[in-house]
Amino acid sequence: MQLFYIPNISGNEVILNETESKHAIRVLRLTVGNQVQLIDGEGGFYEAEISDAHHKRCKLLITNSIQEFEKKNFKLHIAIAPTKNIDRFEWFLEKCTEIGIDEITPLLSEHSERKVIKSERLEKILVAAMKQSLKAYLPKLNSITNFNSIISNSEYKNKYIAHCNDGDKVHLKNCIQKNEDTLILVGPEGDFSPEEVELAKENGFKEISLGTARLRTETAGVVACHIANLIND
Repeated sequence: MQLFYIPNISGNEVILNETESKHAIRVLRLTVGNQVQLIDGEGGFYEAEISDAHHKRCKLLITNSIQEFEKKNFKLHIAIAPTKNIDRFEWFLEKCTEIGIDEITPLLSEHSERKVIKSERLEKILVAAMKQSLKAYLPKLNSITNFNSIISNSEYKNKYIAHCNDGDKVHLKNCIQKNEDTLILVGPEGDFSPEEVELAKENGFKEISLGTARLRTETAGVVACHIANLIND
Protein backbone atom coordinates (compact mmCIF):
# COMPACT_ATOMS: atom_id res chain seq x y z
CA MET A 1 0.00 0.00 0.00
CA GLN A 2 1.32 3.46 -0.92
CA LEU A 3 2.50 5.75 1.89
CA PHE A 4 2.27 9.56 1.85
CA TYR A 5 3.46 12.27 4.24
CA ILE A 6 1.06 15.03 5.30
CA PRO A 7 2.04 17.24 8.26
CA ASN A 8 -0.51 18.69 10.70
CA ILE A 9 -3.35 16.29 9.95
CA SER A 10 -6.67 17.25 11.54
CA GLY A 11 -10.19 16.10 10.77
CA ASN A 12 -11.24 13.20 8.56
CA GLU A 13 -10.46 14.73 5.17
CA VAL A 14 -7.01 15.74 3.95
CA ILE A 15 -5.50 16.89 0.67
CA LEU A 16 -2.15 15.86 -0.77
CA ASN A 17 0.07 18.70 -1.94
CA GLU A 18 0.54 19.17 -5.67
CA THR A 19 3.72 17.09 -5.88
CA GLU A 20 2.29 14.16 -3.95
CA SER A 21 -1.03 14.42 -5.82
CA LYS A 22 0.72 14.23 -9.19
CA HIS A 23 2.75 11.24 -8.04
CA ALA A 24 -0.33 9.46 -6.73
CA ILE A 25 -2.60 10.08 -9.73
CA ARG A 26 -0.29 10.44 -12.74
CA VAL A 27 2.58 8.12 -11.74
CA LEU A 28 1.00 5.49 -9.49
CA ARG A 29 -2.32 5.63 -11.38
CA LEU A 30 -4.36 5.62 -8.17
CA THR A 31 -8.03 6.45 -8.43
CA VAL A 32 -11.17 6.95 -6.35
CA GLY A 33 -11.63 4.17 -3.80
CA ASN A 34 -7.96 3.14 -3.67
CA GLN A 35 -6.56 2.68 -0.16
CA VAL A 36 -3.40 4.50 0.97
CA GLN A 37 -1.49 5.09 4.19
CA LEU A 38 -0.48 8.44 5.68
CA ILE A 39 2.01 9.64 8.29
CA ASP A 40 2.14 13.12 9.83
CA GLY A 41 5.70 13.09 11.19
CA GLU A 42 4.43 13.49 14.75
CA GLY A 43 3.54 9.88 15.49
CA GLY A 44 0.26 9.68 13.60
CA PHE A 45 -0.23 6.73 11.25
CA TYR A 46 -3.40 6.71 9.14
CA GLU A 47 -5.32 4.60 6.66
CA ALA A 48 -7.25 6.56 4.06
CA GLU A 49 -9.25 6.24 0.87
CA ILE A 50 -9.04 8.47 -2.19
CA SER A 51 -12.29 10.41 -2.52
CA ASP A 52 -11.27 12.80 -5.32
CA ALA A 53 -8.47 11.69 -7.69
CA HIS A 54 -7.38 15.18 -8.76
CA HIS A 55 -3.78 15.35 -10.00
CA LYS A 56 -3.14 18.68 -8.25
CA ARG A 57 -5.18 18.33 -5.05
CA CYS A 58 -5.99 14.72 -4.38
CA LYS A 59 -8.55 14.39 -1.57
CA LEU A 60 -8.39 11.57 0.96
CA LEU A 61 -10.90 10.35 3.52
CA ILE A 62 -9.28 8.99 6.69
CA THR A 63 -10.77 5.64 7.70
CA ASN A 64 -8.50 4.70 10.61
CA SER A 65 -5.76 6.29 12.71
CA ILE A 66 -3.12 5.28 15.24
CA GLN A 67 -1.43 7.90 17.40
CA GLU A 68 2.09 7.56 18.84
CA PHE A 69 2.75 4.79 16.32
CA GLU A 70 5.76 2.74 17.51
CA LYS A 71 6.79 5.51 19.89
CA LYS A 72 10.13 4.85 21.57
CA ASN A 73 10.60 5.12 25.32
CA PHE A 74 13.66 7.33 25.00
CA LYS A 75 14.85 10.29 22.96
CA LEU A 76 18.06 10.20 20.94
CA HIS A 77 19.76 13.42 19.92
CA ILE A 78 23.02 13.40 17.94
CA ALA A 79 24.98 16.61 17.42
CA ILE A 80 27.45 16.01 14.59
CA ALA A 81 29.79 18.11 12.48
CA PRO A 82 28.63 18.19 8.83
CA THR A 83 31.17 16.65 6.48
CA LYS A 84 33.00 18.59 3.77
CA ASN A 85 31.41 16.26 1.23
CA ILE A 86 27.73 16.93 1.88
CA ASP A 87 26.74 13.59 0.29
CA ARG A 88 28.27 11.81 3.26
CA PHE A 89 26.29 13.92 5.72
CA GLU A 90 23.11 13.24 3.76
CA TRP A 91 23.89 9.52 3.98
CA PHE A 92 24.16 9.87 7.77
CA LEU A 93 20.77 11.60 7.93
CA GLU A 94 19.15 8.92 5.81
CA LYS A 95 20.54 5.94 7.70
CA CYS A 96 19.95 7.33 11.18
CA THR A 97 16.36 8.16 10.28
CA GLU A 98 15.89 4.56 9.14
CA ILE A 99 17.47 3.21 12.34
CA GLY A 100 15.70 5.66 14.67
CA ILE A 101 16.67 9.15 15.81
CA ASP A 102 14.66 12.03 17.25
CA GLU A 103 16.83 15.10 16.86
CA ILE A 104 19.90 16.08 14.85
CA THR A 105 22.04 19.15 15.35
CA PRO A 106 24.68 20.05 12.75
CA LEU A 107 27.63 21.00 14.93
CA LEU A 108 30.15 23.78 14.33
CA SER A 109 33.37 22.94 16.15
CA GLU A 110 36.99 24.08 16.03
CA HIS A 111 38.03 21.71 13.22
CA SER A 112 34.79 21.82 11.23
CA GLU A 113 35.26 21.66 7.45
CA ARG A 114 31.71 22.72 6.56
CA LYS A 115 30.06 25.74 8.13
CA VAL A 116 26.96 26.10 5.93
CA ILE A 117 24.17 23.62 5.17
CA LYS A 118 21.03 23.77 3.03
CA SER A 119 18.29 22.74 5.43
CA GLU A 120 15.54 22.49 2.80
CA ARG A 121 17.31 19.70 0.90
CA LEU A 122 18.23 17.90 4.12
CA GLU A 123 14.61 18.02 5.31
CA LYS A 124 13.54 16.29 2.08
CA ILE A 125 16.05 13.53 2.73
CA LEU A 126 14.66 13.04 6.24
CA VAL A 127 11.09 12.83 4.93
CA ALA A 128 12.06 10.31 2.24
CA ALA A 129 13.91 8.15 4.76
CA MET A 130 11.00 8.32 7.21
CA LYS A 131 8.60 7.14 4.52
CA GLN A 132 10.94 4.44 3.25
CA SER A 133 11.39 2.96 6.73
CA LEU A 134 7.67 3.19 7.60
CA LYS A 135 8.21 5.46 10.58
CA ALA A 136 5.67 7.99 11.82
CA TYR A 137 8.09 10.40 13.49
CA LEU A 138 10.12 12.92 11.49
CA PRO A 139 13.46 13.73 13.16
CA LYS A 140 13.92 17.34 14.16
CA LEU A 141 16.74 19.00 12.23
CA ASN A 142 18.18 22.01 14.02
CA SER A 143 20.12 24.84 12.44
CA ILE A 144 23.90 24.64 12.55
CA THR A 145 24.96 25.25 16.15
CA ASN A 146 28.20 26.33 17.80
CA PHE A 147 29.91 23.71 19.99
CA ASN A 148 30.01 25.97 23.05
CA SER A 149 26.30 26.68 22.74
CA ILE A 150 25.17 23.07 22.67
CA ILE A 151 27.30 21.89 25.58
CA SER A 152 26.36 24.80 27.81
CA ASN A 153 22.61 24.63 27.10
CA SER A 154 22.13 20.85 27.24
CA GLU A 155 19.66 19.58 29.86
CA TYR A 156 20.25 15.89 29.12
CA LYS A 157 21.17 13.69 32.04
CA ASN A 158 22.97 11.25 29.75
CA LYS A 159 25.34 13.06 27.43
CA TYR A 160 28.46 11.77 25.73
CA ILE A 161 31.27 13.03 23.55
CA ALA A 162 32.90 10.59 21.14
CA HIS A 163 36.50 11.30 20.16
CA CYS A 164 39.78 9.61 19.20
CA ASN A 165 42.12 11.61 21.44
CA ASP A 166 44.18 9.80 24.06
CA GLY A 167 42.63 9.18 27.46
CA ASP A 168 40.39 6.81 29.35
CA LYS A 169 37.13 6.23 27.52
CA VAL A 170 34.33 3.73 27.98
CA HIS A 171 32.66 2.11 24.98
CA LEU A 172 29.24 3.63 24.41
CA LYS A 173 27.56 0.22 24.65
CA ASN A 174 28.84 -0.16 28.21
CA CYS A 175 27.68 3.18 29.57
CA ILE A 176 24.51 4.24 27.76
CA GLN A 177 21.44 4.12 29.98
CA LYS A 178 18.35 2.27 28.77
CA ASN A 179 15.04 4.17 28.53
CA GLU A 180 16.70 7.53 29.16
CA ASP A 181 17.08 10.51 26.84
CA THR A 182 20.57 10.69 25.37
CA LEU A 183 22.73 13.28 23.63
CA ILE A 184 25.85 12.20 21.74
CA LEU A 185 28.42 14.55 20.21
CA VAL A 186 30.35 13.44 17.11
CA GLY A 187 33.16 15.63 15.80
CA PRO A 188 34.55 16.47 12.35
CA GLU A 189 37.19 14.51 10.42
CA GLY A 190 39.86 16.40 12.38
CA ASP A 191 38.13 15.35 15.61
CA PHE A 192 37.33 17.54 18.58
CA SER A 193 40.23 19.54 19.95
CA PRO A 194 41.56 18.60 23.42
CA GLU A 195 40.19 21.93 24.66
CA GLU A 196 36.71 21.09 23.40
CA VAL A 197 36.82 17.68 25.07
CA GLU A 198 37.82 19.26 28.38
CA LEU A 199 35.09 21.86 28.09
CA ALA A 200 32.53 19.16 27.40
CA LYS A 201 33.69 17.21 30.46
CA GLU A 202 33.34 20.33 32.58
CA ASN A 203 29.74 20.54 31.40
CA GLY A 204 28.87 16.98 32.39
CA PHE A 205 29.67 15.07 29.18
CA LYS A 206 31.26 11.64 29.46
CA GLU A 207 34.05 10.63 27.09
CA ILE A 208 33.15 7.57 25.06
CA SER A 209 34.63 5.28 22.44
CA LEU A 210 32.86 3.68 19.48
CA GLY A 211 35.44 0.91 19.09
CA THR A 212 39.08 0.51 18.11
CA ALA A 213 38.66 1.45 14.42
CA ARG A 214 39.06 5.07 13.37
CA LEU A 215 35.70 5.92 11.85
CA ARG A 216 34.68 8.63 9.44
CA THR A 217 32.40 11.25 10.94
CA GLU A 218 29.23 9.99 9.25
CA THR A 219 30.07 6.36 10.07
CA ALA A 220 30.64 7.25 13.73
CA GLY A 221 27.26 8.95 13.81
CA VAL A 222 25.49 5.91 12.39
CA VAL A 223 27.34 3.54 14.75
CA ALA A 224 26.37 5.68 17.76
CA CYS A 225 22.75 5.73 16.59
CA HIS A 226 22.71 1.96 16.12
CA ILE A 227 24.22 1.27 19.54
CA ALA A 228 21.69 3.54 21.28
CA ASN A 229 18.80 1.82 19.55
CA LEU A 230 20.20 -1.66 20.14
CA ILE A 231 20.59 -1.04 23.87
CA ASN A 232 17.02 0.25 24.00
CA ASP A 233 15.52 -2.53 21.87
